[in-house]
Amino acid sequence: MGLQNTIKALADPIRREILNLLKDNKMSAGEIVEKFPVTGASISRHLSVLKDADLIRDTRDGKFIFYELNTSVLEEIMLWITDLKGDFEDDQKK
Repeated sequence: MGLQNTIKALADPIRREILNLLKDNKMSAGEIVEKFPVTGASISRHLSVLKDADLIRDTRDGKFIFYELNTSVLEEIMLWITDLKGDFEDDQKK
């Protein structure tokens, strides 16, 4: 998935909070919905955007779908940002 889609997915505060919730363990969609004052349909859309950006993965267990972070994409983003920061710091030293 492209960096543009990833950054777009991270731009929304609800999606960032969903990622924050998933950092410790996987959660069902219902558990995620309980944490927000928005509709289940809205959370479903946010989860879809995060999944399309490859920031989360889902697995089915019976009738439940559980979501978890896809840390490999997050690591790629952090490396890219660190690389940008390095270039900025090098320019500041000149």
